[in-house]
Amino acid sequence: MPLSEHEQRMLEQMERALYAEDPKFATALEGSGLRTYTRRRVYQAVAGFLVGIALLMAGMVAKQVWLSVVGFLVMLGCAVLAVTGWRKAPKPGEQAAAGTAGPQARRQGRQRRSVMDRIEQRWQKRRDEQGGH
Repeated sequence: MPLSEHEQRMLEQMERALYAEDPKFATALEGSGLRTYTRRRVYQAVAGFLVGIALLMAGMVAKQVWLSVVGFLVMLGCAVLAVTGWRKAPKPGEQAAAGTAGPQARRQGRQRRSVMDRIEQRWQKRRDEQGGH
C-alpha cells in the first residue's frame, strides 16, 4: 500500500531533520548498514534453506508427508528471501554513486509514484463508473 502525500511529506521532513541533526549517523544508516543487513538476511535465508532440506529429508525417512511438505515450503520461502535480498543489496561501488545522486533518485521515485498514483486514480474512476451502471 503506497504512502499518502501527507505521509510522504512527513517522511521527507523526518529525513531532512535527521540529516540536519546528525549527518554522520544518517550517512551510516543509508550506507554500508543496508549492505550488511541484506547480506546477513541472505545468509539467514541460506541457513533456513538448509533447514528446509533437512526437514524434507527427515519427512521422507520418517514417511511423514506433512513434514516433507513443510520442509519444501521452508526451502521455497528461504529461496525467495535469498534471491530478493541479493537483488536489493547495494553493490560496494554503488555506495558513492548513491550518495551523490540522492536527490535525483528521489525525484525519479516521486515521478514514478505520481505515475502510479495517476494509474490508480484512473483504475478507481473506471471501477466507480462501471459500478454505477
